[in-house]
Amino acid sequence: MKTPWWFLSKNPVSLLLVPVSWVYYGVGRVVYFMRSLHPLKSRRPIICVGNILAGGVGKTPVVRAIANRYGAPVVMRGYKKSSKTGNIGDEATMLARTGLAVHVGDRKSNISILNRQDDDTPIVMDDGLQNPTIKKNVSIIVFDEGLGYGNGLMLPAGPLRQPKRMARHADAIVVIKNKKPKRNFVLPAGVPVFYAKNQTTSPYDENEKLVAFAGIGYPKKFFNSLKNVVARRSFPDHYQYTGEDLERLIALADKKKAKLITTEKDWVRLPVELQDQIRYARLETVIDYSFWVWLKEKLN
Repeated sequence: MKTPWWFLSKNPVSLLLVPVSWVYYGVGRVVYFMRSLHPLKSRRPIICVGNILAGGVGKTPVVRAIANRYGAPVVMRGYKKSSKTGNIGDEATMLARTGLAVHVGDRKSNISILNRQDDDTPIVMDDGLQNPTIKKNVSIIVFDEGLGYGNGLMLPAGPLRQPKRMARHADAIVVIKNKKPKRNFVLPAGVPVFYAKNQTTSPYDENEKLVAFAGIGYPKKFFNSLKNVVARRSFPDHYQYTGEDLERLIALADKKKAKLITTEKDWVRLPVELQDQIRYARLETVIDYSFWVWLKEKLN
């Protein structure tokens, strides 16, 4: 689904949904307690990278950076699997394209299998901070400085999966810098905070006119990272594009005498026959060197 418009500021709709969010949180805590009774303790260190907001923060490029650094396998659910992504999900496909070993499905089972290998490298868990069935050695929360805590309310009144005070239980926080930081975005004291910068690389010359489209949590972030965008179209997160959608986008680009561009996560969901015609802008997250020093010490 598209990120609800009320997630970013308090308004009558979000306030009306607050009682529902109390029920959501209460039920979630009961389920969390029941699932936490017998957690799996991995032989290999588990580095869990997640967020307390529902999607769109920029977690996957951080996962990619850490996994590449250590030559580590990645375990993940493989959200929104489809035949277009080999039934492993768009984020998993995106990670696997860089040569990473990605294990999709039940994370507990996959970690058990990886523990039987003759290998001591860490295992990177994409998401799962709210999953108590696996004991983590390092828990990292990712925030986007431009989103902060959104409107500060819990689902479905706001984007928070957990109350923002839960951030203090992380081992570290990675904040992706933004030109327009969210006001009143205050991080918990006592938790190491490291900063990162997103670098979006377009395959086109900056004078080329672009029609940009994206089906991600916060498509505006993607649109704002590009130059010379003459039209933009947003779709729900993990959206499966139909032939009709793509025909309309191609017609729009022809009308504007522009090139179509999308995110890498969207691109892997496109039909193979269109992947040469529609290109993607690569997103890379560069994390401060001090983070890598901290992580090495933490693992040791």
